[in-house]
Amino acid sequence: MMFQDKYVLTKEQNVFLAKKLIVENIYHSAKLEGCNVTFPDTKTILDGVSVADLKMNDVECILNLRDAWKYLLAKLEKPFDLDFICKINEFVSRNESLAWGVLRTGSVGIGGTDYKPPIPERAKVEEELTEILRISNLTERAIKYFLWGCRSQLFWDGNKRTCTLAANKILIPEGRGILSIREKYLGEFNRRLVEFYNTNDYTVIDHFMYENCIFGIDFA
Repeated sequence: MMFQDKYVLTKEQNVFLAKKLIVENIYHSAKLEGCNVTFPDTKTILDGVSVADLKMNDVECILNLRDAWKYLLAKLEKPFDLDFICKINEFVSRNESLAWGVLRTGSVGIGGTDYKPPIPERAKVEEELTEILRISNLTERAIKYFLWGCRSQLFWDGNKRTCTLAANKILIPEGRGILSIREKYLGEFNRRLVEFYNTNDYTVIDHFMYENCIFGIDFA
């Protein structure tokens, strides 16, 4: 994976973009993990209005993502490390996981694939994370982190949502745009992600994400 940054913004421009797209980003993150909401539902929930006929779990998913984004944007100066990633998961999977904000301690399966991620060991996770953070190109670093985090399944639940937010912690402070998997790309993304789970071959999905999942501000 040899990428150039698609966007080079100021931190202020990137934070403006993140805030402007926050409803959209929350909606797409929720759909990424199967939350059964529409975009209007998402906006209504975030406006503090109840939506009839929605499951409480789906409402909670949206509110948890809202709180995670608030934390992320308030803590852009904090170091990006495993503790930060765990804190994001604490917000994302609050009240919907066996445990939240801590590494998974048991086995899990992933739908659509026979790949079984090993139970994470903190020292090994930190070693692998350190290697990813050595990648000099920030866009490449964010995509590599996202994919590694999804395949590692560090947490009991909310892994894709956690990885999306944490990848944006890599991008936003340095003005490199926003990572978001839009609904129209979900089918192709999921097909490629399963192939990546099976093979650990980043090339089956990394260029797809670079082309379709990194957004910024295009100036005239």
